[in-house]
Amino acid sequence: MPRRQGYALLIALLAGTAVLAAAVAFTGTLLFSGPGGRPAPADAPGAAARGPAAPARSAGLWTATWAAAPIAGVPDTAHGSALNRRTIRNVVHTSIGGDAARVTLSNVFGTRPLHLDRVTVNARTVTFGGAARATVAAGGQLVSDPVVVPVAADADLVVALHTSAPEGPVTMHPGSHQTSYVDTAWGTWRTDGWRYLTAVDVRTRAAAGTVVAIGDSLTAGTGSTSDTNSRWPDVLADRLGGRYGVANAGIAGNRVLRDGRGVRASVRFDRDALGVSGVRTVVIALGINDVQKSPQETDPHRIADALRSMTRRAQAHGLRVVGATLMPYEGFRTWTPAREEVRQRVNELIRAGGVFDAVVDFDAAARDPHRPTRLRPAYDSGDHLHLNDAGYRLLGSTVDLTTLVHERPVSDEL
Repeated sequence: MPRRQGYALLIALLAGTAVLAAAVAFTGTLLFSGPGGRPAPADAPGAAARGPAAPARSAGLWTATWAAAPIAGVPDTAHGSALNRRTIRNVVHTSIGGDAARVTLSNVFGTRPLHLDRVTVNARTVTFGGAARATVAAGGQLVSDPVVVPVAADADLVVALHTSAPEGPVTMHPGSHQTSYVDTAWGTWRTDGWRYLTAVDVRTRAAAGTVVAIGDSLTAGTGSTSDTNSRWPDVLADRLGGRYGVANAGIAGNRVLRDGRGVRASVRFDRDALGVSGVRTVVIALGINDVQKSPQETDPHRIADALRSMTRRAQAHGLRVVGATLMPYEGFRTWTPAREEVRQRVNELIRAGGVFDAVVDFDAAARDPHRPTRLRPAYDSGDHLHLNDAGYRLLGSTVDLTTLVHERPVSDEL
């Protein structure tokens, strides 16, 4: 299915009918847990990585076809008492296909256990340690057993979760630019948030691994048209044509040095980038919020040093890192000449080398040649900071695919 066609509603409604069918009830198995309230930093190398979980005599590489970074725990009280009879249908868009799938469910911002009566992928029942029911501890995450279900590349996929009782706070990625659904006794409700679901992996022989894009709103796709998969990582996935999966770890408002919207990138890096299944290359597009959001970072070296530190951590895992320059934003409400000077200096440090393995110059691609402190008008969403669909197509097309190639031998074959 071409990426731009939106069949999410039809697929989701069909899946929702099947999800409400009878399910087998057993106990779940916890595979990963951490402290409650918020994710703790994973200081040990590889602490966040997920091991292979495949049936005996299987062959192929487990790699992420889709991912989303959890942002916050919210009191999901919409629709009142109907919450104890709800089915959440998360609609996601795949980058690569495979012959089996597994999902990661997160309760990392929860303060009580999350109880799930059933989970399905495209109406196929998912199990956890052989059981159809699962419990995710507060502060933890859970990786499912593999389920044999064909997953198409560049297609919508529905991961449905039925919760037996109101839980909270709900670990969410709001502002997804993708319509999902919540079924309750009072009807079906549209939502732009992904609830509890943070990754879908597929078993594949065709893809060599996954490229993870970790960034802020410009990676998450703020300004793009919902349900069209027009974020720049989506465009990159189109160009890669199934050779690599692409996982989008963008969080709107995210910063490198401070917590803001979402845990700071330097802390969530292990969970959201290094812990992604099959990761081979990381693209880092971060720093503009450190420059422009209050309290502002006035020292460009601190930003560059933090980005360099993230690169070193990825390299310690044998990964390649491509980093992006910071794009212009004059005309946005927080722009000042002093902050512009910081942005320019950060870009100078990035272009000089030593921060990343390779550089993709988003600034040079998107700036107005007649006024380089501003976005080119054709790519501006209207607020002078975020891009429109044409602008995100430009960014996705600017990435040099040869910089994503990594010579490290694949070590995750099953």
